[in-house]
Amino acid sequence: MAQAKAYTGDSIQALEELEAVRKRPGMYIGGIDKTGYHHLLWEIVDNSIDEVINKHASKVEVTLHKNGKTATVEDNGRGIPVDQVAKLKKSAVEVVFTKLHAGAKFERGGSYQVSGGLHGVGASVTNALSSELTVSVKRDGERHEMSFAKGEVTAKLKKTGAARGSGTTVTFSPDEEIFGKQSFDAKVIAERLEIKAYLHRGLEIVFRDETQSPPAVHTYHHEHGIEEYLPRLVAARGKLPVPATGGVFYMEKDDKEARIGLELALQWTESTDDVIKTYVNSVPTADGGTHDAGLRSAIVKAVRNYMSTHDLDPKGVTVTAEDIREGVVALLSTYVHDPLFQNQTKNRLTNPEVAGQVEGLVRPQLENFLNGNPNWAQAVVARTIIAARAREASRAAAQQVSRKTAVSHRLNLPGKLADCSSTDPGESELFLVEGDSAGGSAKQGRDRRTQAILPLRGKVLNTEQANNQKLLANKELQDIVSALGCGMGDTFDVNKLRYGKIFLLMDADSDGHHIATLLMTFFFRHMRGLIDGGHIYLAQPPLYRIDIGKSTFWALDDQHRDELLKQHAKSNSKPSITRFKGLGEMNPDTLKMTTLDPKSRQALRIRVEDFIETDRTISELMGKDVAARFKMITENAGEIGDLDV
Repeated sequence: MAQAKAYTGDSIQALEELEAVRKRPGMYIGGIDKTGYHHLLWEIVDNSIDEVINKHASKVEVTLHKNGKTATVEDNGRGIPVDQVAKLKKSAVEVVFTKLHAGAKFERGGSYQVSGGLHGVGASVTNALSSELTVSVKRDGERHEMSFAKGEVTAKLKKTGAARGSGTTVTFSPDEEIFGKQSFDAKVIAERLEIKAYLHRGLEIVFRDETQSPPAVHTYHHEHGIEEYLPRLVAARGKLPVPATGGVFYMEKDDKEARIGLELALQWTESTDDVIKTYVNSVPTADGGTHDAGLRSAIVKAVRNYMSTHDLDPKGVTVTAEDIREGVVALLSTYVHDPLFQNQTKNRLTNPEVAGQVEGLVRPQLENFLNGNPNWAQAVVARTIIAARAREASRAAAQQVSRKTAVSHRLNLPGKLADCSSTDPGESELFLVEGDSAGGSAKQGRDRRTQAILPLRGKVLNTEQANNQKLLANKELQDIVSALGCGMGDTFDVNKLRYGKIFLLMDADSDGHHIATLLMTFFFRHMRGLIDGGHIYLAQPPLYRIDIGKSTFWALDDQHRDELLKQHAKSNSKPSITRFKGLGEMNPDTLKMTTLDPKSRQALRIRVEDFIETDRTISELMGKDVAARFKMITENAGEIGDLDV
């Protein structure tokens, strides 16, 4: 083995801005797969849409060129400024495409009131990861053009002639050195662009697909916005709306004081699940967030209030939030002046205040709609009661079959399991807790009736590398299997599950993340039905407590801490920040409020959207092939934050 170089000052690299993007693209676009490849296009499209949102553009044209690897985005907005940025002594065009965190979207109330772009990163990242990029700007009767390659200027900004109107045109080709032989997917582009047209009534989007022969031209223009999109979404699910005559709830509201606007279209269907698609400043938030939570809460409270007011609460059955939302199909488009996202790909909104704002805007409107449309409201209530009775009937049947056996064998349960008193799997929860100390706090803070605690000692076995003999001999894993009561592998039977929800409660540090990964690997390989059934959750204990004046905030990680401080700490305030080294440091009341109590806790449900990709990832990350793991870690090293060592 080659000897490692000495760790000296020469070991430290200071990458130039766009060089860092090329070195670690995953930090900026989520990865170099198909999703990351298309993300380059979304960044340019979203810049044009920001012009639309702020009433400066009415048309966006996207062209996929014949080679399938080059795209052009053109809008009729104001056009990127071509004058010089005095501080940098460079044109604004060059700054936008070569400097990270450069743009006009930082100051609210300035050039952009609301935008999907927040960090001044998108255009420069696309440029850095493109083998070629050309930008053409029409402003003040003249056309200007500039060219780049891999983030470097290849042709300085110059005038190319007279021009009518205004706008920006960007043509680029993702760099094959980064993305390999990938190409754009015309179907993915078309679907995304049509949704943009639905989100902005009156906007015209033209998509030219030159990979077709002859070239295909699609024009998207929807005067009624998401009101037109909702019936299409319902029809695609093949489920009749409730009632069958329609029953669409639509609202649009702009709260200038709270600096939030929203548009919502909602309908109940005969489906047994719910589909809620959310957007922030026209950017899709696939993982939801606080706006999604606010809508879900508003739906439940509005229906509950209607049922209570009209004395429609059923006897002999308890209606849950899931019963009320069952079958809901909704589209929520929000406009937030200062949105906070989990990362640059903007999949999840994290502004804590937005949940209450959305609920406050939607709940009274939906409740008024229910009262004003009694036939529709009665159909929704009837559908809710049917769902509740079906759920309880199913639970009772499962209880008769499985719970009796589980309860009658309590002597075989792990000795360190602090079980709950309830014998109803539908309300019982099991917390797998890292360490005896944290387990003690959890036992004191839990609801003894419905919450069971099973402490785990140290890191559990890596089941991806272990044979069945080692697995069966491992005490920690066998305690988990015994507590759950549903068996594993070939003997797994979800109907014998003793707890409807299983929470992985680990420290919010690298060791805790590792233990959670080991447990998820075990469940995926040997008890996958628990994941498929939505029974596994990742608890979200806070890493920081932040006290600002009389207010207390809980931060999940460093980024969340910084966002909370930026949002709530005033210039003259002195926040008090406490970092928890582990769950054992939290007193039971704190652990209960932040992590255990269903009314106030946060948790992530573990789900598998792509089995093949998940299977590959687990094999590479947890398997015996060191080379595959090394390759995966180095490719994703840019996404790793500070380790707790």
